[in-house]
Amino acid sequence: MSVHSESRRITVATLASMRREGEKIVSLTAYDAAFARLADAAGVDVILVGDSLGMVVQGRENTVGVTMDEMVYHTLLAARGRSRALLVADLPFLSCADPAQALANAGRLMQEGGADVVKLEGGAAQAEVVERLSVNGVPVCAHLGLRPQFVHKLGGYRVQGREAEAAKTLREDARALEEAGAELMVLECVPAALAEEITQASGIPVIGIGAGAACDGQVLVLHDVLGITPGRPPRFARNFMPGHDSLLAALQAYAAAVRDGSFPTAEEAF
Repeated sequence: MSVHSESRRITVATLASMRREGEKIVSLTAYDAAFARLADAAGVDVILVGDSLGMVVQGRENTVGVTMDEMVYHTLLAARGRSRALLVADLPFLSCADPAQALANAGRLMQEGGADVVKLEGGAAQAEVVERLSVNGVPVCAHLGLRPQFVHKLGGYRVQGREAEAAKTLREDARALEEAGAELMVLECVPAALAEEITQASGIPVIGIGAGAACDGQVLVLHDVLGITPGRPPRFARNFMPGHDSLLAALQAYAAAVRDGSFPTAEEAF
């Protein structure tokens, strides 16, 4: 029996086992109980309460304005809806500037919000933070590549790691964060060949978004999957609603496409 067909709660150990067995990990954002319940019913392995809620729920231009209180609130809502999926919650902008602050805020996401794992953006400079969280029992998902919280520093949403030096830095960042104790890693908007190289070199599950099909799993924003994101959707996203008569059927189609390798295609990567 495959790991994802079992009824028991998904853990970081489950994801590690899926990686070893070559089973793709299906991840999706959700920000409330209703959609978390729907994602769970569709067989999603990981529900991410992302600070992307700032854009798709709150209507902001970026994620920078999302607060800790808002992340705790939406994590709590999603926790009430899920029954099986691993629940990952973002540490928002400036909430993990040092190890002590990160530990306090991660504690809020887990104790008040019900998160299983916290996700933070940043490269090797965040290794000390990751280590402090890890040694205190907080599972960490690292986030490399395009980091939306750095939008003002990056000057926009751009593919990361195209140049040789930038690719080298990403490899070093991935290694440093894994060595510091990260349990999972998200690679966003990274060239597919580089993402494949990092995934193969990694000892932890790597989940991609706009990073090609060779990652151990995929994550998308719920609103992109359902075709309700305002404006032009990202190149790496796909609307799964056409041809399906319910939200559940669309989410099931997304999960099936990740697992059978038909999502993402080469055209949905960089």
